[in-house]
Amino acid sequence: MNPLNHVAIIMDGNGRWGLKYKRSRNAGHKAGLKTVEKIIEATIRNKISFLTLFAFSTENWKRPKKEINYLFTLLENFLINRIDDLHKQNIKLQILGSKKFSPKLNKILSNSEKKTSKNKKLQINLALNYGSKSELIEAIKKMKKNKNTITEENLSKNLQTKNMPDPDLLIRTGNTKRLSNFLLWQLAYSEIFFEKKLWPAFNEKDYNRIIKEYKRIKRNFGKI
Repeated sequence: MNPLNHVAIIMDGNGRWGLKYKRSRNAGHKAGLKTVEKIIEATIRNKISFLTLFAFSTENWKRPKKEINYLFTLLENFLINRIDDLHKQNIKLQILGSKKFSPKLNKILSNSEKKTSKNKKLQINLALNYGSKSELIEAIKKMKKNKNTITEENLSKNLQTKNMPDPDLLIRTGNTKRLSNFLLWQLAYSEIFFEKKLWPAFNEKDYNRIIKEYKRIKRNFGKI
């Protein structure tokens, strides 16, 4: 059975779910947050060390301003109300991406990272204002500035994910089959599962099924 240390998830389908069932994209985002909590619990039960969630991409700024504001307010309230509980559960929170948000949200994110920085049970990476192409460009700039030799190892050391293993498994919900500029370097040898269910409808049973399927896959990494 394959070891499973790191799961990455593209949480797609909140808006579509909201329109279908509640006639509101924002209702879908709110429901999607409940799914996040369930998947965090299931990740702990499965003794997985890293969980990376794609919450907001660099391209998502193209969405309506009202929807963006609602998303960030939802995130602010979640962290204000739940960060102490996450801390008690020995969960570490790390932000991937560029913190170009309101002063209030930036402060909440920084405080949440600082508060949980020494926790060991599970590390949750929240990808916010994140784009893999931008991350790669910044890594190359750092290498040139520091006069590093351009190698795969050095590039990996200059990415935002430098202190963690690459994802073993990527799950994308929402019946869309693309990576959407997410962890392009890190996902090179990840097993990828595309799920038809929209994110708010995704549940622990679905998650556990995928984990079981992943563990049965023969992973060759280029070998026979």
